[in-house]
Amino acid sequence: MAAMIVAAWPAPGLAAAQPRLGTALNFAVLAGSAISNTGTSVITGNLGISPGNASSVTGFPPGIVTGAQNTADAVALQAKTDLVTAYTDAATATSTSSLTGQDLGGMNLTPGVYTFSSSAQLTGALTLSGNGVFIFQIGTTLTTASASSVLVAGGAQACAIFWQVGTSATLGLTTSFQGNLMALSDITMNTGANILDGRALARNGALTLDTNQITPPVGTCTVAAPPTPTPVASPSPVASPTPGASPTPGASPTPGVSPSPTPTAVVGLPNTGGPPQSPGFPWLPVVIAGTIGAVLLGLRVRTDRRKS
Repeated sequence: MAAMIVAAWPAPGLAAAQPRLGTALNFAVLAGSAISNTGTSVITGNLGISPGNASSVTGFPPGIVTGAQNTADAVALQAKTDLVTAYTDAATATSTSSLTGQDLGGMNLTPGVYTFSSSAQLTGALTLSGNGVFIFQIGTTLTTASASSVLVAGGAQACAIFWQVGTSATLGLTTSFQGNLMALSDITMNTGANILDGRALARNGALTLDTNQITPPVGTCTVAAPPTPTPVASPSPVASPTPGASPTPGASPTPGVSPSPTPTAVVGLPNTGGPPQSPGFPWLPVVIAGTIGAVLLGLRVRTDRRKS
C-alpha cells in the first residue's frame, strides 16, 4: 500500500513557499491562554504568551526555559501576530494531495501540500524526503500514537515542515516529532513526547507539557525554490496555402474560314471565250491548231494524188 501512495505524491516543483513566521521564529513555544508543565521539561529557546500573562505560565521550575520568557508584552504580541500570518499562509496554500482518511504512518512523502478535510492520525513512522517545503493542512485534530515519529531524509529539513491544525494537537507518549506545529487552539504533549527539531505554537489556546523536550531548528532554513516552469510557446498554426486561381481557360479559337487560295493570274493571250488557257503555256493552242491543220492538209493532198 505504501508503494502505491508514494508513486502518487507530487514532484518537488509543486511545493508551496514557506509560511511567514516572522518574529515567531525567535520562539520555541508560544501560546495564547496558558502554558503549564509537569516534570522536568526542557525548552531550549524562548517562551512567549499573549494575551495570557506571567500568572498563566506554571511549572517552571521544575521545567527549564533556556531563553527569555515574554509574557503579555510587545515582543510576545508581535510574535503572535506573525504566527497568525504563518498559520494563514499554511491554511491557504494550494493543496497538491488529499490524504483524508489515511494514516500518515508508513508513508514516505516528498515536498508538497497535504490536506486532511477533518482529523489526521500518525501511527508509526512518517518519512519526509527531499529538499523543499512540507505543509500539512488538517481540518480538525492531529493525534499521534505512542512511540510514533517524524523522520527526515534526502535533504528534508524540519524548519521547512509546517503542521496547520484546525483545532487541537495531541502528541502521544514518547512521540518523536519534527516541524513547526501550529494549532488554532491547544497543544498537548504527553509524557516523554519530544519535538527535537521544531516548535510548539498554540495560537489561541494552551500548551500543556509533561517531561518533554522542545528544541527549535538552528540556523537559517534554506530550501530549494520550486523551479519556474519555462513557458512553451504553442506552435503557430501553419496557414493553409491559398489555393491558386485556376488558370482562365484560353478562349477556344474561332474556327477560321479556310482562306480561298488566291488565283494565280494567267498572263497570255486575251480571253476570246474559248476554253481556258493553260496557265504558263499561252502558245499551246496555236501549236495544236497548227499541227491539226498540217495533218489535215497532208491527208487532203494524198487523197487528191490518188484521184489523179
